[in-house]
Amino acid sequence: MNPTDTMRALLLRATQALTPGSRPLERVDWPQPQPGPGEVLIAVHVCAVCHTELDEIEGRVAAQLPVIPGHQVVGSICKLGPGVEVPAIGTRVGVGWIHSACGECEWCRSGRENLCPDFHGTGCHAHGGYAEFMTAPAAFVHPIPDALGDEQAAPMLCGGAIGLRSLRLAGLDNGQALGLTGFGGSNHQVLRLARILHPESPVLVWARDPDQRERALADGAAWAGDTEDEPPLQPAAIIDTTPVWKPVVAALAALAPGGKLVVNAIAKETSDIDALTGLDYPAHLWREKTIQSVANVTRADIADFLALAAEHASLRPRTQLRPLAEANEALLEMRFGSIRGATVLSMGSPE
Repeated sequence: MNPTDTMRALLLRATQALTPGSRPLERVDWPQPQPGPGEVLIAVHVCAVCHTELDEIEGRVAAQLPVIPGHQVVGSICKLGPGVEVPAIGTRVGVGWIHSACGECEWCRSGRENLCPDFHGTGCHAHGGYAEFMTAPAAFVHPIPDALGDEQAAPMLCGGAIGLRSLRLAGLDNGQALGLTGFGGSNHQVLRLARILHPESPVLVWARDPDQRERALADGAAWAGDTEDEPPLQPAAIIDTTPVWKPVVAALAALAPGGKLVVNAIAKETSDIDALTGLDYPAHLWREKTIQSVANVTRADIADFLALAAEHASLRPRTQLRPLAEANEALLEMRFGSIRGATVLSMGSPE
């Protein structure tokens, strides 16, 4: 491979407030990367779209600009950097949000590399998968099980993995009710995961979009309502994946005494920050309710979810495939429209 070769990529140069007509990502011919020591070069097949890309574009998450976004990547290893022996060339692998961590701090040594001070996010602090090629540390890529197709596997690398982490942090016992606020790329995978790991636990879903509520019921939810609708029972845990504050306040009111709200969001928008002025201690926080945030993912979260998905066909996410050239449209649909499962971008042929 000639180091001067270029590749198709989409680049985020600067943050901006999105409007329905925005095109935040620029189509560029970018130099093909070369793997350094300990790294592999990956020919990207697909990359799923995540709400975190919106947070980067609008400045809620500080990306190292300019950057090629994308952190739910499936591709094939096509070159090994110095010192790398595995995975072998040709291996189909996935790359998630965790691009690297130091491996030496107290958090890394205790299996909490997601909290590492030197945590680097794929497509945020290092170039990601909205391109034909990308590099990644060999120790941070994941072989994709043969049972999973590219399009199926991509959303599992973030939405599925962090959903598994959220469910584990919820500390739910089988039979206890679970609530989900928001029913997009992550929580629709969490519902299916809960049906496997906690088969006797009823799942209650809050979503603004009536279509999402219908899909939740079709996926096995015991109940589905709008953001502030009163559920038929109080969940022992609720996982929030929304980008705003109103559902957080509503979820705290719905929690059972001693319940836990798990907030699975890397950032929150400020458009409805005034919702927090309605926070009432007796109604929302008293009776030993707990709020737990979720920060990033570990490699174990990704590996565990991929293994579960290979074993359970019901964990295949709902997806829609679009060409890389339509990334801006996909992002605006996520920002201003309703999310229909997970959008996956295909490198395909040059557009």
